[in-house]
Amino acid sequence: MANLENAVNVLVAEQKTLQSQLKQVEAAISALRLVSQNGTSGSDRPKRILSVAARRRIAAAQRARWAKYKAQKKAA
Repeated sequence: MANLENAVNVLVAEQKTLQSQLKQVEAAISALRLVSQNGTSGSDRPKRILSVAARRRIAAAQRARWAKYKAQKKAA
C-alpha cells in the first residue's frame, strides 16, 4: 500500500507542475493575442503612402530592370 501512495504522491506533484506550466503557456498565448489585436506586432510606424508619381517612377524602373534582364537572357 505504501508503494501505491508513493505513486499517487508522485503523480499529484507532476500534476501541479503541469498545471503551473499550462498557466505559463496560457499567459503567453494571451499576451500574443493582445499584441496581434492591437496591431503592434513590432513596429509602431504608420504605413507609408506613396504619391501616384512615385509609384509610376518605381513601376518604370522595374520595367526597365525586367527589360535589361530579358535582353541579357536573350543574348546568352
